Amino acid sequence: MENLKELLIKYKDVVFYIIFGILTTIINIGSFYILHSLLHWEENISNIIAITLAVLVAYFTNKDLVFHSQAKGSREKIIEFFKFILGRLFTMIVEYVGCLLLFEYAPIPAIISKCGMTVIVIILNFFISKFFAFKKKE
Repeated sequence: MENLKELLIKYKDVVFYIIFGILTTIINIGSFYILHSLLHWEENISNIIAITLAVLVAYFTNKDLVFHSQAKGSREKIIEFFKFILGRLFTMIVEYVGCLLLFEYAPIPAIISKCGMTVIVIILNFFISKFFAFKKKE
């Protein structure tokens, strides 16, 4: 039991990232499903809206609860926000292009393509957030 506690403390940021990543993923895939499957919006429009909602939730949870932002003052907070958004724009492009290609060329349902790309994006986002957007001051 003590070893488990030590592991949780050591990898606290990963554990919290996973927890809030699950929430963000539910928002991403859930809103995509609602917009595309229930409301019958075009899949790429649904995807952009779903990604945008997920990024907003991810920023606030990652900033405060996962990586414990150390940004002080308006200037540092704005820079940190733009670094986060820049990282997410990169992964948004990865997700959008990946889904675009999968929607067009893969013989699998759109929701399966969306889920697969989401896994790739979650991994990329962790490393971008940890080592770029919310990098600890030394």
